[in-house]
Amino acid sequence: MSSIAVILDQHPLVDVLRAVGSAADDLGLPAWAVGGFVRDVLLNRETTDVDFVSVGEGSGLKLAEAVRKKLGGSEVHRYERFGTAAIRISRPGAEDLVVEFVGARKESYSRDSRKPAVESGSMEDDQRRRDFTVNALAVSVLPADFGELLDSFGGIADLNAGILRTPLEPTATFDDDPLRIVRAARFASQLGFDIDPITFTGMKDRSERIPMLSGERVSEELNKILSSDKPSIGLRLLFECGALQHILPELTDLQGVEAVDGVRHKDNFFHTLKVVDNLVEATPDRSASETLWLRWAALLHDIGKTSTKRFTDGIGWSFHGHEERGARMVGKLFRRLRLPTDERLKFVQHMIRLHHRPVSLVDDQVTDSAVRRLLFDAGDSIDDLMTLVRADITSKNPKRVRKYLRAFDHVEAKFAEVEEKDRLRNFQPPVDGAEIMRVLDIPPSPAIGVVKTAIREAILEGRIPNDHEAAYQFMMEVKDELLAKLDPDDFRDRR
Repeated sequence: MSSIAVILDQHPLVDVLRAVGSAADDLGLPAWAVGGFVRDVLLNRETTDVDFVSVGEGSGLKLAEAVRKKLGGSEVHRYERFGTAAIRISRPGAEDLVVEFVGARKESYSRDSRKPAVESGSMEDDQRRRDFTVNALAVSVLPADFGELLDSFGGIADLNAGILRTPLEPTATFDDDPLRIVRAARFASQLGFDIDPITFTGMKDRSERIPMLSGERVSEELNKILSSDKPSIGLRLLFECGALQHILPELTDLQGVEAVDGVRHKDNFFHTLKVVDNLVEATPDRSASETLWLRWAALLHDIGKTSTKRFTDGIGWSFHGHEERGARMVGKLFRRLRLPTDERLKFVQHMIRLHHRPVSLVDDQVTDSAVRRLLFDAGDSIDDLMTLVRADITSKNPKRVRKYLRAFDHVEAKFAEVEEKDRLRNFQPPVDGAEIMRVLDIPPSPAIGVVKTAIREAILEGRIPNDHEAAYQFMMEVKDELLAKLDPDDFRDRR
């Protein structure tokens, strides 16, 4: 038995591998596990996705149906045009497993098309069409030669050397699908691999083809880069090959340092890459999926600086208002990349808007009112905000870093003190709308919001405590003055 077969026999998915091999044997078809699964098994990386390849017209579809019957999977999802199929397999105590099947194929792209022309091919044809040699490895799952390795392009050597290299001449590989340029950066970030110099030259030569890609495909790869242990590796590679300028021009516009009368500002692009890495390092106990949108906030937190940069004699460089400008830019960026425009977008915008607010609280003379307002505005996201603010410290001077971190320790102590007293996290008005309507005898209308706002402001300014009795008493004291200022339209029932 080969060493790979021994490894596979100890893998959590060995029963699936053996079942696929048995089903293929029953059909008289060859079958291999391919691609990322083989790579990750050899790297001892956790993997839950498995792709299988067989040879012959319609062989992938036939094998999928046979495996479904053998393993009791759900219906086969067929993609006839590409000759591929997938089944979902339930596993007790674990997430469902999605297994994909394809017949070995050739692919060819025209220069102006995102979609390939597909035809049946040999196993070597199938390996040739893959993006990198380390992803072109295959192992047989047939009972007679289980674990036998098929390595037509030197993938094992590249795996051992930690190199990403294309099976074909790089420009041909990237011409076929320019997303492979982004995938190269992603694998470099995930695996810590270097990119072969000739392959990297091919990435540079074909980076102008990036705009032909759909936003969904690109953002999926960006999410994986941001979910890696050191996102700056992939982001820097995309920048250096010219691809990032097509994907996130708002980010690459930050690159460069301008000087006036010898006064320079920092390079905000490379500062941003460091902020993202800092944030990842600061959240070791949280999964990448938990922090993905906070990582996006770190990546985009300074994009408003390009259009707000100003130089003032005697003062130097400033970026006043870049937080609000940046937050407004994010919506268009998310829509372009087909990223979610729900609460996740709002969270990213929220973090960007607030990311400079804690800096203003480091002064010992800061009022409790300013602390209350930030706690109110940040709500449940205050801890994420402070994580981002700390990650934003990128000075190379350790003494300066320690000074800033101590200052933020002081700010968080203020938060704890005020929160214990005023309970402003996830603030809810002590007097709700129903009570305001009943006590003041007014219908559902804008007048309700006016009263609520007055109560909230009194609490945030420290004029009354955050409790029902004080808020009710305050409402009764100011109601006549407040309501007298309103237009009659403000009392109209808006239901």
